Amino acid sequence: MPLSVTLSKRSTGHDRCCTSSRRVMSEPSASPRQRQATERREARAARRHRVEPTASRTERIEVEIDEGDPLLVYLRAAPGPVDIGALPDYSPAVGRMREQGVRIVVPLVTSSELVGVLALGERLSERPYSRNDHRLLDSLARYAAPALRLGQLMRAQEKQARERERIEQELHIAQLIQQQFLPAALPELGGWHVAAFYRPARTVGGDFYDLIELDDGRVMVVAGDVTDKGVPAALVMASTHALLRSTAGVETSPGSVLRRVNELLIPQIPTGMFVTCLVLVIDTETGRTQYANAGHNLPYLRRDGVVVQLEARGMPLGLMSGSTYDEHETVIELGDLVLLYSDGITEQHDTEGEMFGFDRTAALVSEARSGDDLVDRAVDALARFAVGVEQEDDITLVTLHRGRSRGDVVAFELPSETGNEREAMERVRELLDDALPTERLDALCTAVSETVMNAIEHGNRGEPSLAVRIVVRRTVEEVSVEVADFGRGLQQRAELPDLERKLAGLQTPRGWGLFLIEQLVDRVAERIEGERHIVRLVMRVDEHPDTTPTERTTS
Repeated sequence: MPLSVTLSKRSTGHDRCCTSSRRVMSEPSASPRQRQATERREARAARRHRVEPTASRTERIEVEIDEGDPLLVYLRAAPGPVDIGALPDYSPAVGRMREQGVRIVVPLVTSSELVGVLALGERLSERPYSRNDHRLLDSLARYAAPALRLGQLMRAQEKQARERERIEQELHIAQLIQQQFLPAALPELGGWHVAAFYRPARTVGGDFYDLIELDDGRVMVVAGDVTDKGVPAALVMASTHALLRSTAGVETSPGSVLRRVNELLIPQIPTGMFVTCLVLVIDTETGRTQYANAGHNLPYLRRDGVVVQLEARGMPLGLMSGSTYDEHETVIELGDLVLLYSDGITEQHDTEGEMFGFDRTAALVSEARSGDDLVDRAVDALARFAVGVEQEDDITLVTLHRGRSRGDVVAFELPSETGNEREAMERVRELLDDALPTERLDALCTAVSETVMNAIEHGNRGEPSLAVRIVVRRTVEEVSVEVADFGRGLQQRAELPDLERKLAGLQTPRGWGLFLIEQLVDRVAERIEGERHIVRLVMRVDEHPDTTPTERTTS
């Protein structure tokens, strides 16, 4: 980039000197001739000592030195101040400096880097610059160059900080916009329980999922993944999501939906990008399911303890015009569990370079008690597997669990005010009164009270305007209570509580609440979704899970 002359002045004029004169008074007894002679002498003296006004002016010289100008190489190696006559004539900047009256150029060099140039015009006295002047300017340059470089770096850092702040703000807005494309709440579909997890590798990502209610009463479930990450993928994701939504209004078969979206997407998608997408259309009453696949990961289905993949293949969206997508059909029966996922989980590497893979994913499907349990197990297993390794791709998990009866979901919010933990506890007790034995219900309600109190005091910092959101969900298999606040991080787990160490002052009470909660319920899971920190408390409805059909077949 061009280098600007750091400071340049041109001054012309005469040296200004200060003189003093004393008026000689004539004696009264002098003759007229003597008085005239004295006056003439005084006039001549006044003319000799009169100070003429200094005709000086200072003007700033603006000279840009282009990046390829040979003067830069010359000045970087110069031993000190250089007279204008000694500079290379073939430099365009030297010609411009001469035109503006520059007489001497002082390079400002620090750590072998030319950070600026000091250009000076004529001295006020019009005398040439002496050797002492050169030494003085060289000494000043040695002090000025590091200070100038420091100032340049500080200005650059301030500019970068402002730019980062602007980008972060824009990405935050983009994240909020992208979240609007994801379902705000997952429905209970006549005994079907839906659970989902989404975490982009960057602030925004290219994965997406959706549940679309069709006019004929069926439900279309969509999961997709845009190649690449970050903002470009998010833009393509938004376009694809909109096309799927609009197409679902006119097409109801999965193959037709994918064909139409592919043709509409091809003119819009950037070169080298494409979208994988899986579409299922489910009759929630009978479990009859039609599905088609555009290059997405094959979903898993668990039935009676056996895990299989639903085979369906096709060309990704946005690659080739005229692509067709075969439709397949299955029946999701009572108790079946389905997992839709992106390759962000299967292709995540550990510190040794090994991928999480399909076998580990299938094992999670086999072991899970429910859809929520599968999501929690997958997130925890992936975190342990990839500890110390950056998330490589967006992660999306969607589970469909067809329960043996209709599940119920109730959500409510409470202001972050002390005492509302009791109201939360009583409302949960009322909602789950017939779902659990009294002793287990008491334990769950105590855990809810402790969790809500933590959310009020720590997550939302006691600000009433920040609501604590509580979601109570019950199925035949389990009941769960989710408590969401605006905390920034997961709770800190305390060391194993020891009453004697605590009484001796060797252990703090911090983190004991989480330990207590874990002892009261069957399972505790934490996660971050956008700006929300969520704690999920789970109680199995059957006190003896080893006797359930699912557990018997997997043991």
